[in-house]
Parts: sequence; C-alpha cells; structure tokens
Amino acid sequence: QVQLVESGGGLVQPGGSLRLSCAASGIILGFYSMGWYRQGPGKQREMVASITGSGSTHYADAVNGRFTISKNNAKKTMYLQMNSLKPEDTAVYYCNRYPGRETDWGQGTQVTVSS
Repeated sequence: QVQLVESGGGLVQPGGSLRLSCAASGIILGFYSMGWYRQGPGKQREMVASITGSGSTHYADAVNGRFTISKNNAKKTMYLQMNSLKPEDTAVYYCNRYPGRETDWGQGTQVTVSS
C-alpha cells in the first residue's frame, strides 16, 4: 500500500523560503515519475513540479526558476525547495505519482505566504 506523507509547510512572508518533504512508503521512487501539486483557496488542484525516475524535472510556468524538486531514493523522500515565495503560492501542497493517482493522495501540507 502506497503512503505519501507531506510535511514542512507553514506561514512565511513574501520573498521567503520553505522546503517541503514527502516521505514515501510502499513505492520505489526510482521506478516512478513523482510530482508536487497544490490547491489554492477556491482553485482546482494543479501540478507544480514533476521528476522522473531518472531525475529529469519539469516545472509549471508559475514556479519555474523559484521552486526546485528533488528526491533521495535511498531515503524514500522527495523534496520541494520553494524560494521567492509569493502570496499566490498560498495553497495546500501534495505529493503523488505523476500523473496523480486517486488512491495515493495524502493530507497535504499548508503553505501560507502572507505579511
């Protein structure tokens, strides 16, 4: 059974940084493409960044140049380094396979960017 647990969210001022973590169990990260997603207030969930099994990355235009996705296969953990945060980055952030699988969504971690 796949379990994905997000952590690292919080309240940060505009321009600040956060690093999110996704602890994975029941899945080998090197075998799958994985992604970070977010759902802002009143918005649909959207893909933020993805990383293939071999480490190739892709970013949504809104975060390109500010966010970095990475993973440590041995630690079974994926990360999202978020820099130069903006109020519009406020959302619940989730990790999942890419494309996302309905059975694998976790609780997410709240990121709030506000002064």
